[in-house]
Amino acid sequence: MSGAGGRGCGSPVPQRAPWSLVAATAAFCLVSATSVWTAGAEPMSREEKQKLGNQVLEMFDHAYGNYMEHAYPADELMPLTCRGRVRGQEPSRGDVDDALGKFSLTLIDSLDTLVVLNKTKEFEDAVRKVLRDVNLDNDVVVSVFETNIRVLGGLLGGHSLAIMLKEKGEYMQWYNDELLQMAKQLGYKLLPAFNTTSGLPYPRINLKFGIRKPEARTGTETDTCTACAGTLILEFAALSRFTGATIFEEYARKALDFLWEKRQRSSNLVGVTINIHTGDWVRKDSGVGAGIDSYYEYLLKAYVLLGDDSFLERFNTHYDAIMRYISQPPLLLDVHIHKPMLNARTWMDALLAFFPGLQVLKGDIRPAIETHEMLYQVIKKHNFLPEAFTTDFRVHWAQHPLRPEFAESTYFLYKATGDPYYLEVGKTLIENLNKYARVPCGFAAMKDVRTGSHEDRMDSFFLAEMFKYLYLLFADKEDIIFDIEDYIFTTEAHLLPLWLSTTNQSISKKNITSEYTELDDSNFDWTCPNTQILFPNDPLYAQSIREPLKNVVDKSCPRGIIRVEESFRSGAKPPLRARDFMATNPEHLEILKKMGAASSIDAEDGLRFMQEMIELSSQQQKEQQLPPRAVQIVSHPFFGRVVLTAGPAQFGLDLSKHKETRGFVASSKPYNGCSELTNPEAVMGKIALIQRGQCMFAEKARNIQNAGAIGGIVIDDNEGSSSDTAPLFQMAGDGKDTDDIKIPMLFLFSKEGSIILDAIREYEEVEVLLSDKAKDRAILKGKMIPSYIINSNPEMENEEQSSPENDSQNQSDEQVSSSSQEVDLVDQESSEESSLNSHPESLSPADTDNVASISPSEQTSDPTENHETTNLNGECTDLDNQLQEQSETEEDSNPNVSWGKKVQPIDSILADWNEDIEAFEMMEKDEL
Repeated sequence: MSGAGGRGCGSPVPQRAPWSLVAATAAFCLVSATSVWTAGAEPMSREEKQKLGNQVLEMFDHAYGNYMEHAYPADELMPLTCRGRVRGQEPSRGDVDDALGKFSLTLIDSLDTLVVLNKTKEFEDAVRKVLRDVNLDNDVVVSVFETNIRVLGGLLGGHSLAIMLKEKGEYMQWYNDELLQMAKQLGYKLLPAFNTTSGLPYPRINLKFGIRKPEARTGTETDTCTACAGTLILEFAALSRFTGATIFEEYARKALDFLWEKRQRSSNLVGVTINIHTGDWVRKDSGVGAGIDSYYEYLLKAYVLLGDDSFLERFNTHYDAIMRYISQPPLLLDVHIHKPMLNARTWMDALLAFFPGLQVLKGDIRPAIETHEMLYQVIKKHNFLPEAFTTDFRVHWAQHPLRPEFAESTYFLYKATGDPYYLEVGKTLIENLNKYARVPCGFAAMKDVRTGSHEDRMDSFFLAEMFKYLYLLFADKEDIIFDIEDYIFTTEAHLLPLWLSTTNQSISKKNITSEYTELDDSNFDWTCPNTQILFPNDPLYAQSIREPLKNVVDKSCPRGIIRVEESFRSGAKPPLRARDFMATNPEHLEILKKMGAASSIDAEDGLRFMQEMIELSSQQQKEQQLPPRAVQIVSHPFFGRVVLTAGPAQFGLDLSKHKETRGFVASSKPYNGCSELTNPEAVMGKIALIQRGQCMFAEKARNIQNAGAIGGIVIDDNEGSSSDTAPLFQMAGDGKDTDDIKIPMLFLFSKEGSIILDAIREYEEVEVLLSDKAKDRAILKGKMIPSYIINSNPEMENEEQSSPENDSQNQSDEQVSSSSQEVDLVDQESSEESSLNSHPESLSPADTDNVASISPSEQTSDPTENHETTNLNGECTDLDNQLQEQSETEEDSNPNVSWGKKVQPIDSILADWNEDIEAFEMMEKDEL
């Protein structure tokens, strides 16, 4: 690697070495381990790697080409409706829309991806479009965090590769730092957000008016997430180093300094949310996923890019705390920053999938392999990584917006090990994207990984990161037109050159780390791990780590929220679990009384018990709700690629217990289906389309059934309604016996219904599949499916072949009740009433008897768990027996152990309880 001076990864970097050498060596150690290969997986041939690389290129062309054709200059593509998403013209999705600023987000985010994929001509055209069309002075309120990593990072990454291409002498000869000037303009527009006493930025800013009121319509916020304030240093420092304007790096450093100072001193952890004015922690749970993730990433990468040892010291201090408290291999579970031995959640979110990749950069390979393998097993069960899943690997939040973090970690693990196993993992990711997410106008996010239904979104990070990491995974060095080792990846996978470490170094590098903590020297090795001992004396090292986790998902037993080893302390009996509590049991009542007065241990058990009770109560309330269903368009040219989220009915054929229903669709007359149909010949043997309104759902079902329909789809009459923004709708009967209704009935919101109606207008004959979850498009029976849809081989686009019949699916068979459902007994409301039902807080008490609405982002889990754990062989063992045996052993060896040694005043215990109850209640409401 250029600048590394040939230094081996096992050789320490001198503390007084030029910082360019430090940064270069750190990056070199990450990528030079490719010569180490852990045997156990068959090497992938050069030809197969090239084939997979070509598939990635074709997939990118499909996504990028459709964005440019159907969406540009809008920020993002809506792949189901084939149009651009423009802020203010679509129903608000809440905070998700804060990434959109009417600045052609997807194009800017894709700039350096074009160069990595060797599309230099397209890159030059894209840069010209950005310079010609993009306006950064829009009256739009945007997220400071998202705008920084996507737009500022995209402009800087584009500039970095533009000057590289210009130096090569073939492309970009006209370029004169225009992207850098745009980046500088945007940087100055973001600076007013830092006008706080703490130096932490406001979470949002108006691109045109800054923080000024009332025009800005922002600036009243008091809280921000740790990642939002701590993920600025790479882009802001790069902007300062490129331009010589030091103010950007100074502001980003001040924010990082403040977060470091406010960490919890005893645990060295940070919370999720902080008050930007006072510095008080608002949410005191801590993990490596949503809300904190890239803060840790940027501490380590700031050391690599900028060569400031204080960033490495801070990262290592945090990392030690993470591995001590949060890491419970192979899981990474959130804890409370002030009580780090107490888990704050029983589930994990998908954003933590980046962490194995960061551990590779750190040089801690074993836990990286463990966590990555656990995540891969979840993916093999659900095809994608759900937004959140429980400790026993059930779906908690079912969405998947095509996040790239797992692909990122896969790439880094392959670079660190050279193990072809990770090439096979990447191949699986490619196949799943093509099978389940590919639609005619791009790739659609998954609305529900259990049903396979789609959401009308394709986020810009999908093009910025996913294709970049997948292509690099299969590419050899000669396949890339520049040396990727000369750059570091930002959290959005934008490329910044390592030579910035020696450019415009005018920032004071005062080491404030030691002012706050006494550091353990053993935690700061100034060296990368030697690749010769990375897998000590065992070529099967990585495989031996993965093997015990192969069946961790399918054969795992439910895990409790406590750590087994912690339950052994002080000879204690297993604590009372909420699921086992019986109000008539005197022993249980006695234990309950102790949970607040006897000792600090009792108090912690009480906190766990309350958390379980809250979750158990929430789960039981949702038990009677039906999960979402799927409407899959299987006729030409869709071939099963479009899957719509459908609401179930509490009557008619239960699609979860019977074979799916397949047929062509036809509109009923009258369209509302409230009287005998006048066109029975049109709906005979077909699936009838009916409009919502004017009569009860059961009446509509009976009318189309009498006309000979084999199923029915009710389409919402509230124009513009969508499953993206409204709770899932569940149709109920009419209060009478509905056993006479034998056909399946599903409900579609207006937007999803319009997709089918538009298809009828264009293609006349439209066939759909009604099911409990989408079927694999490659095995839909009796259809000729273009093989390039399945294999993504552009050379076969004009060829078609029959698909083999195979009804098996690699999807979860578990029946998980849907959250975010709405039950309506009578379908007689107006559009105004319909909109009220989406917001139950506006309903009268009488209305709430018939309507149950839960946050769309929540997903329920089966509340039933057993006292079991999983050993390394994948076998289930009884947890109660383990606890009892351990307890008896410890009592024999230490008869003087007592629960009551540490007694806290009751006021102190109650204060802690109240604090944590508030945290639990907040966690019930939080979203990714």
